[in-house]
Amino acid sequence: MASVKLPTPAELSKVGADLGMNLSEADVAFFLETMGGNVAAYNLLESLPDNLPLVKYPRTPGYRPEGEENKYNLWSCKSEIKGASRGKLKGKRAVLKDNVCVAGLPMMNGASTLEGYVPDVDATVVTRLLDAGATVLGKVHCEYFCFSGGSHTSSPGPVHNPRKPGYSAGGSSSGSAAAIVAGEADLAIGGDQGGSIRIPSAYCGIVGLKPTWGLVPYTGIMPIELTLDHTGPMTGTVADNALMLEVIAGPDGLDPRQMGCTVDAYTKALGGSAAGLKIGIVKEGFGHPQSEKVVDDLVKGAAARFTKLGATVEEISIPWHLTGMAVWSAIALEGATWQMMLGNGYGFNWKGLYVTSLVDAHSAWRQRADELSDTLKTTILFGKYALDKYRGHYYAKAQNLARRLRAAYDTALANYDLLLMPTLPLRATKIPDPAGPRMDAISRAFEMLPNTAPFDVTGHPAITLPCGMSEGLPAGMMLVGKHWNESTIYRAADAFETSHDWKSITV
Repeated sequence: MASVKLPTPAELSKVGADLGMNLSEADVAFFLETMGGNVAAYNLLESLPDNLPLVKYPRTPGYRPEGEENKYNLWSCKSEIKGASRGKLKGKRAVLKDNVCVAGLPMMNGASTLEGYVPDVDATVVTRLLDAGATVLGKVHCEYFCFSGGSHTSSPGPVHNPRKPGYSAGGSSSGSAAAIVAGEADLAIGGDQGGSIRIPSAYCGIVGLKPTWGLVPYTGIMPIELTLDHTGPMTGTVADNALMLEVIAGPDGLDPRQMGCTVDAYTKALGGSAAGLKIGIVKEGFGHPQSEKVVDDLVKGAAARFTKLGATVEEISIPWHLTGMAVWSAIALEGATWQMMLGNGYGFNWKGLYVTSLVDAHSAWRQRADELSDTLKTTILFGKYALDKYRGHYYAKAQNLARRLRAAYDTALANYDLLLMPTLPLRATKIPDPAGPRMDAISRAFEMLPNTAPFDVTGHPAITLPCGMSEGLPAGMMLVGKHWNESTIYRAADAFETSHDWKSITV
């Protein structure tokens, strides 16, 4: 039986009205007569199998652990997928942010409206981890459709920071960071559109890299905004991070963002010296209104350590860094509203892989919109308003200004190998009380973004490293490099990490 049928006259009249057309009964009858070929084409498509990558490795169905087995509420689904019998990651345990498709395992991306969805495809990064011999242990919680830098918006409840329960693990890759700190995994996949790899990594005190935009294929991961979407490695050490990137980086033939993609043997950058590197301390990365002095001081102390390691370290000014949040905001607000929500995840004009089962499942949010988190509601309410009122003008202008923002960093990077600043202006905050002021949930979701979000716009690679503790909570230092030059980041990061025990640096 054909699935696609001609619209009824009433349906076509409504479509016309939605488009601003006043269709007469004769108009409706005429246009219905023109549409038979379209319906036939759609039904031919319906009869053909979808063109999806093959699923290579068997897996257990998975279950959601409870109680002591999930004391930080980091697990979404435990499973076991054993990878190849040999490879660079043999013996390594990996977990996946729950916006990553794994065939046969439930995926909810932190959202009640997606609960019950089971993907039919493995994301490219999943297959690459398994091909390299890793064992995937399952999926870990993330924030409600990934729209929070705190760890308090996920539908199954907040993820706690294992270093200090009751405090945020950071978002949106909250479970990914918590799993590493808790010793539940060696490797984790995170996602980053406004800082969501680096934020939880900094709050929890691990190593997180947002790669150059397009270096790691985003194929099979639920998108937010195609020009902001990044995925990358979260690990306990720089060495594991470089090894993991070596496995997951490079074109897959399914993600058109990977044009010009340049990969390297990142582990070869390990064990070297920071001597001779030129590092620019970005003045504008410090002293934000929400900055904690203890964080700024710890990061300045970390910068001084690079001087002892033989690097040239100088303060520089990039005034455009302070404009970066405004540029990011218009792209994120309108882009995510148009693509992720109104476009059912993927939108249009995209030559990459579409996970059609995800498109279908995600579209159901419209019937349950009241369940969306406040962080997502405020985003799409303003995003839809701006799209309707201003015709997408500010999204377009922000994308134009993104080139100026990128050029400002590139100008600095022409004279320096790396840029340095606090990853976040503050340490992990307490998880908001659900019975407390409603605004607390919004504040705790977005207050930490000013240094991370601009580099999602410009696509520069950026790593966060723990650089000290205060009251049991880590601070993170961010190193930013030239496009496709993750190796220099790893060279500096490894030299810094191996020079001392960061947990001994306390204020």
